[in-house]
Amino acid sequence: MQRSTFKVLFYVKRQSEKSGQVPIMGRITINGTMSQFSCKLTVRSSLWDAKANKASGKSLEAQRINEKLENIKTNIGKQYQRLCDRDSYVTAEKVRNAFLGMGDDCRLLLQTLNEYLAGFLKCVGKDRAYSSYDNYRKRRNRLASFLEYEYHVKDIAFKELKRDFIEKFVVYLSSVQGMRSGTIHSTIKKLKLMTYTAYKNNWIAADPFAGFYVKAEYSERRYLSASELQAVMDVRLPNYRTGINRDAFVFCAFTGLSHADVVKLTHADIHTDDNGERWIIDRRQKTGTQFRVKLLPVAEMLYERYKEMHLAGDRVFPLKGTYNTLNMSLRHVARHAGLSFNPTIHMARHTFATTVTLSQGVPLETVSKMLGHKRITTTQIYARITNDKIGRDMAALSEKLNGIFRVAQ
Repeated sequence: MQRSTFKVLFYVKRQSEKSGQVPIMGRITINGTMSQFSCKLTVRSSLWDAKANKASGKSLEAQRINEKLENIKTNIGKQYQRLCDRDSYVTAEKVRNAFLGMGDDCRLLLQTLNEYLAGFLKCVGKDRAYSSYDNYRKRRNRLASFLEYEYHVKDIAFKELKRDFIEKFVVYLSSVQGMRSGTIHSTIKKLKLMTYTAYKNNWIAADPFAGFYVKAEYSERRYLSASELQAVMDVRLPNYRTGINRDAFVFCAFTGLSHADVVKLTHADIHTDDNGERWIIDRRQKTGTQFRVKLLPVAEMLYERYKEMHLAGDRVFPLKGTYNTLNMSLRHVARHAGLSFNPTIHMARHTFATTVTLSQGVPLETVSKMLGHKRITTTQIYARITNDKIGRDMAALSEKLNGIFRVAQ
């Protein structure tokens, strides 16, 4: 039988030095597997003996630190022996988790997030969009990268999470990943959902991140002006598939549908009222919120164009590919239409909110309902009032006030 190799050593993280103090880390190695952890101790940099893996000298400070390190080593050895007696295969990660109280009955952060993602994926195509799942998956990977970068671990127990964890995560997302505040805000929300879940399930006594907030500063949403939208509508395209994608873009620009919602749109989602006018009444795939929007003349004409195609699943548009492949196709549309930028399918939704509705005097509350937003603040982020609309409003106000107020001569 091959002899098992088990070793525990300690080292300091000199790149994290603060006021002359460096954090002490531990490393467990077993049969080629390795796992690291924080000892939650600091030592003066000048006091650490890298060769001996402990504090040097016989000072009270050195004795205190070395005694704690010896206790850690002893406890790890006990956990190693316990696992060897129970399991046929023991890894450094198993021993580390046992030492930190992260045994089989302890809930881990990434483990919980992975379970959440697995359940989310089962709902894709029903009441969830794949793009939303992909967004969560990317945030999960950022979190996993942070754990490796900052703590050199593959997962962490909920009960190990403290306020400084989320503060360090924000710094990591900003400085290492180069994220902007809006993306950081979204990532932190997903992390906080996990700790809130742990708290509600009594896995932890209190939510360590309750009350923590990252202010999101969103950049202005790009949209097409009336002339740019007309250029997209007028352009002759050499490719049939590109023409379909252009039509889907224009349809979204006059209905406010997102990519996920226009892909799943069926004839059953389009209802005719007593006056013979057509309405889209559906639920947003991303949030499940119901919305209703009347088919404006342009959208009506496009619907008539595809109505008799009898597509599989009773769908309205014969769209193929993913969100990204559709956006690639729209680049060709932009080039033929003479646009100076490459529009995305989601930009059509912004265009509906600004050029088609708000700039034409439709109230923000109405636009919010048509977009299927749960909060009007979301609409305020997506839609900006155009300068033309501001100019018209102020001209109307000037005319109204002209006969009311006069400056004394």
